[in-house]
Amino acid sequence: MHKNSWQNRRHGRRSNQQNPRFRQQGSDERGNSVTRQSSRDSGHVGDDEAPSTSSGTAGSSSVPDLPGYYFDPEKKRYFRLLPGHNNCNPLTKEGIRQKEMESKRLQLLEEEDKQKKKIARMGFNASSLLQKSKLGFLNVTSYCRLAHELRVSCMQRKKVQIQSSDPSALASDRFNLILADTNSDRLFTVNDVKVGGSKYGVISLRGLKAPSLKVHMHENLYFTNRKVNSVCWASLNHLDSHILLCLMGIAETPGCATLLPASLFVSSHPAGDRPGMLCSFRIPGAWSCAWSLNIQANNCFSTGLSRRVLVTNVVTGHRQSFGTSSDVLAQQFALMAPLLFNGCRSGEIFAIDLRCRNQGKGWKATRLFHDSAVTSVQILQEEQNLMASDMAGTIKLWDLRTTKCIRQYEGHVNEYAYLPLHVHEGEGIVVAVGQDCYTRIWSFHDACLLRTIPSPHPASKADIPSVAFSSRLGGFRGAPGLLMAVQQDLYCFSYT
Repeated sequence: MHKNSWQNRRHGRRSNQQNPRFRQQGSDERGNSVTRQSSRDSGHVGDDEAPSTSSGTAGSSSVPDLPGYYFDPEKKRYFRLLPGHNNCNPLTKEGIRQKEMESKRLQLLEEEDKQKKKIARMGFNASSLLQKSKLGFLNVTSYCRLAHELRVSCMQRKKVQIQSSDPSALASDRFNLILADTNSDRLFTVNDVKVGGSKYGVISLRGLKAPSLKVHMHENLYFTNRKVNSVCWASLNHLDSHILLCLMGIAETPGCATLLPASLFVSSHPAGDRPGMLCSFRIPGAWSCAWSLNIQANNCFSTGLSRRVLVTNVVTGHRQSFGTSSDVLAQQFALMAPLLFNGCRSGEIFAIDLRCRNQGKGWKATRLFHDSAVTSVQILQEEQNLMASDMAGTIKLWDLRTTKCIRQYEGHVNEYAYLPLHVHEGEGIVVAVGQDCYTRIWSFHDACLLRTIPSPHPASKADIPSVAFSSRLGGFRGAPGLLMAVQQDLYCFSYT
């Protein structure tokens, strides 16, 4: 009798295993039993609510990490991670991470809106700063530097109204890049077009004054079906008279470097003012570009190519070529010395002595090394120091005389993106936007992180903000502040 009952149970188990509906129900019961058992092991009872993604992930020290499951400390239970993408609302590690980042961003935005007065450094506010200055504990230089830091930490975000003859065109195109000129009264913009390609134009910042922040987009906009790799202001006829763009090749059309007069973007010209020279140079595969203000390389610009650097004279057309061992992603000319600094994909930073002939010996004047691809190089005013950032999120200040790193700025986030670096010695700050869409501001003098500004829009790889900082936004009478372009919006963080 015992043998017959054992056979019946075995036969019933086989019949149930052959039924797909029973297998699905059984797997669900096993999953639920694991959930209930895991909840009991951690000292909590599970419920039927949806998981909360605003807290930490599984694997903390208090609860065991179960493969394929996510522990929610708020619900105090495990939830199953769905591996596929065919579900309506899959619970995956990437989705949990994105929701946690969005929750953190919204929390920081709310804190910034509520907290009107912020403190950049512990123990330093407006009253204590003034008191220490009166007592003689701070000299004039230190007082001005700390006052700038305090005002940077108190900047408030305000949306800028962009006026144009065709507002519909601005509402549909995302900002990809903004670049202010030397006087900070014009802003060159590159927008991504939905149908493909790029659109670029010039915004006048002369109306950027509180309380009504209004700027004007000039009527003449230019379109291209090619990607803009790099851009800089060029001083050919006068200061910032032109704009230099490096365009990527497409299909049978090779890449080129184009020099556009800034006056082309303005429909009306003053009497006797003619548009400047427009020229294009066939330079395939240019990653970076820079314009020279050095008298020994007058009317010249450089382009960083794949394993090559080209220095071109716009007037004569003469070219100098320098071979490199890696792609050149960042460039800048020195103002006093006849040097061109280059940052490479290999992590090497080297200077080219422009007095040397093509491929001559000894044209590499200085060599520095990062552990990752260099995305930005900035020469400081005295030309004794250089600041560089790379794709590992490292920002270093180098002494060019000893070729040693003297300071490192922590907190920058980058994994593979081409992100610029902004150094402003007059205000004593360093500004950089990370791949996590946070704008960070450091003290130039001691690398202290003064402020972290979240993006006004949800963070994504396609919506990394582009920023421009100036001590006089809108011209010589303007106030210091930060401009931020993200998606279709332009924001201003001005000193209060």
